[in-house]
Amino acid sequence: MGLLDSVLGSVIGNMAGGRQGGGGSPDILMQVLGGLLNQGGGGGAGGLGGAAGGLGALLQQLQNAGLGDTVKSWVGTGQNLPVSADQLQSALGGDQVGALAQQAGLSQGDLMSQLAHMLPQVVDQLTPNGQMPAGAGADISGMLGGILGGLMKR
Repeated sequence: MGLLDSVLGSVIGNMAGGRQGGGGSPDILMQVLGGLLNQGGGGGAGGLGGAAGGLGALLQQLQNAGLGDTVKSWVGTGQNLPVSADQLQSALGGDQVGALAQQAGLSQGDLMSQLAHMLPQVVDQLTPNGQMPAGAGADISGMLGGILGGLMKR
C-alpha cells in the first residue's frame, strides 16, 4: 500500500493542518482511511459490494445503514451530500468504530468527524463520471494518488 499510504498521508496532513484539536497523526489517519477503502466495511455481496473491492463493500455497508442517497451523491456527478459523524459512526457500527478509534489514538467522535469530512471527497474522486472504478483494490490505490494530490491543492 505504499502509494496509497503516501497519498493519504499528504491529504490527511493538509486537512488536519486547517483544523487543529483532533489529535492523531496523519500516518494513523491514513491507515484508517486506507483500511476502510481497501477492506471495505463487510457489507456483503450484491449491489456495490462486489465492485472495486473494498470501496464497493464500504459503500454497500453505508447504503445498508440507510445512507443510500448520500452514497449515490458521492458516486454520482452532482453535488455531494454531507454525512455527519454520528451517521457514519452508526453505519460502521460500534465495534468497528471503537477499533478504528483505538488504532488512531482518537476519540470515536474525533475520528468520525475527520472521516465524515474526508470520505465524501475521496469517494467522489474515486468514481469519475459517476461510475465505480473497474478492477481490484490495487487500481483504486493507483487512482488515489492523483485524487488526493488534487484535494491537497484545494
